Amino acid sequence: MTTTAPEDESVRSAKTRRPWHRTKVAFALVLSVAAVIAIVGAITPWPSAILIRAVFTKGGDDTAAEMDKHVPDTKLTEKLDVAYADGGVDTTMDVFAPASATGPLPTVVWIHGGAWISGAKENVDPYMRILAAEGYTTIAVNYTIGPEGVYPLAVHQLDDALAYIDENAAELGVDPKQIVLAGDSAGAQLASQMATLISNPDYAEIMGITPSLKAEQVVATVLNCGVYDLVALAQLDGVAGWGLKTSMWAYAGDKTWAEGATGSTMSTIDWVTEDFPTTYISGGNGDGLTWLQSIPMAKRLDELGVDVTTLFWPAPHEPALPHEYQFHLDMPDAQTALQQTIEFLDAHTTR
Repeated sequence: MTTTAPEDESVRSAKTRRPWHRTKVAFALVLSVAAVIAIVGAITPWPSAILIRAVFTKGGDDTAAEMDKHVPDTKLTEKLDVAYADGGVDTTMDVFAPASATGPLPTVVWIHGGAWISGAKENVDPYMRILAAEGYTTIAVNYTIGPEGVYPLAVHQLDDALAYIDENAAELGVDPKQIVLAGDSAGAQLASQMATLISNPDYAEIMGITPSLKAEQVVATVLNCGVYDLVALAQLDGVAGWGLKTSMWAYAGDKTWAEGATGSTMSTIDWVTEDFPTTYISGGNGDGLTWLQSIPMAKRLDELGVDVTTLFWPAPHEPALPHEYQFHLDMPDAQTALQQTIEFLDAHTTR
């Protein structure tokens, strides 16, 4: 018979300590990783920007799928991935028009959102198909997002896109005398920036850009849930403030973006004039940017004498309408916004 010697007390004690020892090691490792992330995050916006992008991309894909269900059966002509410059996929556009069209149509050029660091033209393609079915040529435009592209690269690219649209109007089914600049969220900021470039020569000079379109070619703008005052944006706190400030750092390539030319020139509320195009502007009551950005921008345009059509909802409206509610077409209020957008386009274009 084999007998086993009693285990030494020190051995038993070591075994007892091992689980706690492993926990301490794991905890120390987590703290080390967190410290590294914090240090890296203080030096570069890349890690946080890519995390934010992942969240936004999922949301954008889900919203596009929701809109897809509402695209009518109207037969359309589609030109996808049209290159407007030589920047690869970043400088492409998708073009939609009714197949029944026999000539050029008023054209909506839509700039997608995504906090300047995410999103793609495909996110708004269903919405473009819906508007095209109403008798418009619609164009969804890509641009280089941050951190890969640093401001004002996107502005120059969008000006290139407008130049391409103007030069190839006949082929694209575009009436170059009836162009509507439109966008959502960061795309609304960019749309307002392009419209300001075109309508304010002093601003164009400050930006160092000769606009590719003349003021008389842009008949209107559609601005949904945008950002127009970067000083106000920089004062945001909480998770939303952190996300937007991180996104701006990535897009601007400068952590102090609010203090210099970037924040100033992106703040179109300070540069718009009485010559800004007639505008439709909307935001949801559950979106902080509505109260901080869209309503003040609408008021500023109205003060200047610009023809402004607004769709804002009372603060207690239920359900509280989130950022970019206009794309959530399963919601009756989003259908209301779509119908009012179409009515606005019909009122300010001719076919």
